[in-house]
Amino acid sequence: MDPRPPLPPFTEETALQKVQAAEDAWNTRDPERVAGAYTEDTEWRNRGEHVVGRAAVVEFLTGKWERELDYRLRKNLWSFSGNRIAVRFQYESRDASGQWWRSYGNEQWEFDDLGYMRRREASIDDVPIDESERRVTPGEGELPVF
Repeated sequence: MDPRPPLPPFTEETALQKVQAAEDAWNTRDPERVAGAYTEDTEWRNRGEHVVGRAAVVEFLTGKWERELDYRLRKNLWSFSGNRIAVRFQYESRDASGQWWRSYGNEQWEFDDLGYMRRREASIDDVPIDESERRVTPGEGELPVF
């Protein structure tokens, strides 16, 4: 596999680049594109699910974005060290009934030497919101605290 810069060990600048690249990819809602950033044997803990392997990531994300309509995500760097990055995020989506949700969470990422994510652990809480309360817009800048 070709290197996927920026590569560890991360600096503040390269960690910020990695976080923005992840946000940009996830906002495409393209499971194949997103999964391309992970190792073939990547391991995820996402809420109560354990996902292993790039093919399983594609399957997981396909189902996610079939349920979470009009998905918009924002990620912020929380911390970094060596080959690890921690982020906080918020995303909004609506379900098939039209109910809007804001999801708050934290992720811990671990990368291999080529810059692919080999481990992702995500803790996520969901809060129902009215459509008029939507505020998540992709891009740079800090997320609202609540």
